[in-house]
Amino acid sequence: MPAKIVVLGATGYTGELIVESLVRRGRQPLLAGRDAAKLAAVSARHGQLGTRTVDATVAADVAGLLEPGDVLITTVGPFERLGWAAAQAAVDAGAHYVDTTGEVGFVRELQRRHHERARAAGVTMLPAFGFDYVPGMLAGALAIERSGAGVTAVRVGYFATGSMRNGISSGTRATMAEGILLPTVVHRDGHVQEVRTGSRTHRFDVRGDERTGILVSGTEALFLPEHYPGLKTVEDYNGWFSGIARVMPVASRVIGAVVAIPGGRSLIERLASAGDDTSRGPDEAERANTRSYVVAIAADAKGATLAESHLEGPSTYNLTAELMASGAEGLLEGKAQAAGVTGPLAAFGREGLEQMCRDVGLAELPR
Repeated sequence: MPAKIVVLGATGYTGELIVESLVRRGRQPLLAGRDAAKLAAVSARHGQLGTRTVDATVAADVAGLLEPGDVLITTVGPFERLGWAAAQAAVDAGAHYVDTTGEVGFVRELQRRHHERARAAGVTMLPAFGFDYVPGMLAGALAIERSGAGVTAVRVGYFATGSMRNGISSGTRATMAEGILLPTVVHRDGHVQEVRTGSRTHRFDVRGDERTGILVSGTEALFLPEHYPGLKTVEDYNGWFSGIARVMPVASRVIGAVVAIPGGRSLIERLASAGDDTSRGPDEAERANTRSYVVAIAADAKGATLAESHLEGPSTYNLTAELMASGAEGLLEGKAQAAGVTGPLAAFGREGLEQMCRDVGLAELPR
């Protein structure tokens, strides 16, 4: 039987967008999730795709969907709580793996648990293969490569332009609520460190407008130094909420103090995740009104800017869906250049990744 693509979480907001992208590419993915009625509805919208009801938190159940050489796409998060079984199932079945996580702690633990076994089996595992954090990996690589030998630092800023009433899905809100309580992963002084989320800000030029981002985790800190060993500093910044960016360093200290008291963590979680959970996320028209924008600034040891790379593409959700579909296709077609838990540069090479991004509408802007 030919290898197939399985979409776990196919009835969720991002999952459905991924299914749509795969079908446009002529693929017929197997749809998997916990709600048979919702799976049937998604299937019917795309010409009666195959469906399977499964508990995403039970590795043996998920593994039952897979054969060696298949590709498992999973959107089931927050991954720190719900993602382990799917990853385990892929390795157990000898299937490739792609996920939508933005949780860098999950990626680090995924490396610890599964890298060696996956590599030995020839299985490629691509965590965080969407807007988090493929654009920053490519932008960082482009800025670094045109900087010359003096580059020691790269800082990546993530932004969205335009406006949407329903800017983020409930799933994204849940992940963000948990993420604000976790330490931020950065690469400093030549090794990975954990620091307080939001403890710093950095300014970036976004189409001529200076915007501020707050310090957050990014897989760039894990993967870019593998390719560019001269890097001493790799940091990610999020500029989606520029209105609060200037006060975030103080706010992050307050959050840390509140979390330390009894009941503080649950209070912050409730406040951070507050919102309209009845809204799945922005509709097609709203997504068309926004663009994703990512900046990478490469600097020398004195902090002087050596080069910048600016990438712009579709809305963050559309971009994630297209990247996930493209990455899964690449794995299914045997295009991966590396096995194990790896990043997009190792998996597809810089030129291959740049072409993949260009094909889904993410391209570098002229400077």
